[in-house]
Amino acid sequence: MPLRAGMVTLVDPRRHVPRTDVVLTDPRLTAAQRRLGRGRVLAAVRDAQDQVRSGSIAAAQAADQAVAGLPPLAATLTPVINATGVLLHTNLGRAQLSAAAREAVMAAAGSTDVEFDLATGTRSRRGRGALEALRRAVPAAEAVHVVNNNAAALVLAATALAAGREIVVSRGELIEIGDGFRLPDLLCSTGARIREVGTTNRTSAADYAAAIGPDTAFVLKVHPSNYRIEGFTASASVAELAGLGVPLVGDIGSGLLAPHRAIPDEPDADSWLRAGADLVTASGDKLLGGPQAGLLLGRADLVSGLARHPLARALRVDKLTLAALEATIEGPPAPVSEALAADAAGLTDRAERLARAAAAAGADCRAVASSAAVGGGGAPGVTLPSAALSLPEDLAPVLRAGPAVRRGEVMAVVGRVENGRLLLDLRSVPPGDDERLAAAVIAAADRADRG
Repeated sequence: MPLRAGMVTLVDPRRHVPRTDVVLTDPRLTAAQRRLGRGRVLAAVRDAQDQVRSGSIAAAQAADQAVAGLPPLAATLTPVINATGVLLHTNLGRAQLSAAAREAVMAAAGSTDVEFDLATGTRSRRGRGALEALRRAVPAAEAVHVVNNNAAALVLAATALAAGREIVVSRGELIEIGDGFRLPDLLCSTGARIREVGTTNRTSAADYAAAIGPDTAFVLKVHPSNYRIEGFTASASVAELAGLGVPLVGDIGSGLLAPHRAIPDEPDADSWLRAGADLVTASGDKLLGGPQAGLLLGRADLVSGLARHPLARALRVDKLTLAALEATIEGPPAPVSEALAADAAGLTDRAERLARAAAAAGADCRAVASSAAVGGGGAPGVTLPSAALSLPEDLAPVLRAGPAVRRGEVMAVVGRVENGRLLLDLRSVPPGDDERLAAAVIAAADRADRG
């Protein structure tokens, strides 16, 4: 019942909270349920009702507030423009898929003939198109197999070939990668034993030969893809290790299938196989530019044995990965390949054009020279000349997660801070994202101006 204070009637704001079913009749919320699901829309409506209840918004604003509180997607993963200058940024999902790969994923999202022969109506080899494409891309491989990441490829090889036996590996190649992941721990978890040879900085073919015995399952050569040892160093080549009388497994890590002129010192699968490796493992979501996957390439007897091992079932990839992998291999160059090949002068032109547009809109923005990196455990120590947009450092959080980003009006942008300025490096930004990048910068600068 209303409360009276003199001539003023005080009405409890809770009496004006609109009913849930009434708010949900708003056409925008009806459409959002089809796109996002009823649960997410209900949560946004209840949040708006709480704001009406507290008096922070009027009852008539409930539907508008609910719409404003809806996420842009049903999933919590947020699309990001990677302007860090690290082409394969692990925290941002590594390789960006090509347009062809994205279309292939969409086509495979429903029912598909992943393991079915439409012509005969019988079961067929799983992912045969992707496997055939991978086999053609690496002529030196007699057979290929795909699992869910490169660590899985090594686990499968060690489990199938070396459980209860020894793996001979150089001390200088017992690597640790991100998040404390260590190669020795991975290999030992399979039941294999590690036989370390050589020293941290120098290991010769003779060191491997001296360690080989009846319990040796294979020699493992690992590309130390995220660091370099310089100075008084020595290592045995694939060719030197190929004639030791036991299988040679090579982990190239970064997933280059063939030599690339921009990074000539980076090992590739075809070259290592031609040099004598029996089996090569690699990543699909690094320099290949495809989805997360572990690639196994090499001798037909080894690969077929791994593919038939019981563990292979637990490590197999899904139809979306197979579709994206095939399209990456068969389709046009992936974004990482285009980024590697980008001309420095062209990057400067892009930066100057974008800086002019942002400055004209009132942003403190200028084009500067920059240096990019491959990242993702590829080409350690190699720097790539680039160009960047230089902005005030305090725009970094606004570009990452400001109001316009949360409302889905602009894409999230992640850059890097150097010398008190935020740099948005264009070598890691596909040219097709330039207008989205400019819109995000202008929105962030406008937000900063308004406080």
